[in-house]
Amino acid sequence: MSKTLYLSPPSFDGFDGGAGARYQTVREVTSYWYPTWLAQPAALTPNAKLLDCPPHNIGKDECLRIAKDFDHVIIHTSTPSLKNDCKVAEAIKQQKPGTVIGFVGAHAAVLPTETLKASWAIDWVGRKEFDYTCKEVAEGREFATVLGLSYKDKEGKIKHNAERPLIENLDTLPWVGDIYRRDVDVQKYFNGYLNHPYMSMYTGRGCPAQCTFCLWPQTIGGHKYRVRSAQNVADEMAYLKKLFPEVVEYFFDDDTFTANLPRAREIAKKISPLGLTWSCNSRANLDYDNIKLLKDNGLRLFLVGYESGNDDTLTRIKKGVTTDEMRRFTKDCHKAGVLIHGTFILGLPVETRETIQQTIDFAKELDVFSIQVSLAAPYPGTELYEQARLNGWFAKKEKTDLLGGEGYQDSTIEYPGLNKDAIFEEVDRFYRTYYFRPKPILRIVKTMLEDKRVMVRRLREGYEFFTTLKNRKQDMATAKAAAASL
Repeated sequence: MSKTLYLSPPSFDGFDGGAGARYQTVREVTSYWYPTWLAQPAALTPNAKLLDCPPHNIGKDECLRIAKDFDHVIIHTSTPSLKNDCKVAEAIKQQKPGTVIGFVGAHAAVLPTETLKASWAIDWVGRKEFDYTCKEVAEGREFATVLGLSYKDKEGKIKHNAERPLIENLDTLPWVGDIYRRDVDVQKYFNGYLNHPYMSMYTGRGCPAQCTFCLWPQTIGGHKYRVRSAQNVADEMAYLKKLFPEVVEYFFDDDTFTANLPRAREIAKKISPLGLTWSCNSRANLDYDNIKLLKDNGLRLFLVGYESGNDDTLTRIKKGVTTDEMRRFTKDCHKAGVLIHGTFILGLPVETRETIQQTIDFAKELDVFSIQVSLAAPYPGTELYEQARLNGWFAKKEKTDLLGGEGYQDSTIEYPGLNKDAIFEEVDRFYRTYYFRPKPILRIVKTMLEDKRVMVRRLREGYEFFTTLKNRKQDMATAKAAAASL
């Protein structure tokens, strides 16, 4: 068994691009997701270490110093971070040429050949669900015998092994709590809508929804919701409570935790005696009785992807929920006392100024506790990417260029009558229109007055929020000026 380092490399300052981030970017406020997709194979692999550089402020020099002690480095990469990750891999290989380097993640899963060609330093790529692929390579097995592996042979030729079946019994996977306790500092992980310190974890993988833009189901997890047993989850939560007494909120990061509603209810009831506060992802289609039951058993907040306030747009992206259903769900959450962090996306097919305004008006009508406004991100492997390619919607020559110069999300697709710059600018207007109203301001002030620690946090987040909006505008202006000079 080789000494193995599971690595989220250093990147842009404040870059949330680790192995748990669904969309890799510098966010409006300090935000870091746990490296769940690396912690799981690390828990499977004896003699392994997890190194999550961005949240822990570990720069390139320190990263290289640590990596030098390992024979095998497995890097989680993404479409936005690939170029940076290749540079880190090359630096690791230059200081210790015998180091074996593998890349995993959604980008590597759908573009294994392109990923292997991206750098001379990459020896292998793990496709799809890569937990046991990583374990077997770390055990020293011959590359040719490992399912789900793409690699360079001794002559440098690229080979692709047969696919690895998805894991059906997720209870066979070890818990990740011991890896988190040993290798990460929970105080370093922030999320704007979750209480601090929080911890995220998966109770299942895959999602039955067909949303055209969503990354994980289309690249790694699949559209079948494979789950851990409710008892397995409850046992882990009891263990985590003992291991991390400082954690005040847990987040179930399954694509749609409530997709299997009887199981979600069972988990809620089983963990209720633990007295934990928890939140989760949900579609906006639960009824009041189910919302209330989850609330009564510890639920604090739903993360809900509303995406758009235009029903035609929702149909085009195969959201499977209408605006009227979303209204009923939101009203029932308000009634039950469950908070909502709502996410919206600008630039979905085929956005117009009118549909953007409809979405802004819809968000104000829903009046959820907090929102996130993102730009449509056509990741390779998603249906949105193929639609953009076939219809000529890409605004950049490099189709996988999803970030601006400082790591901020950039608008990469555009439509007749609405170019990418116009879509980009609407994000700022959306935020200001939503938050500069009496209700959101009063909500924020109320939370600040209730807890001095929350006051300090909100003041920091407010400063970061407005600074980010300003810097993002400057980043776009710099990019436009550079393009004009060519």
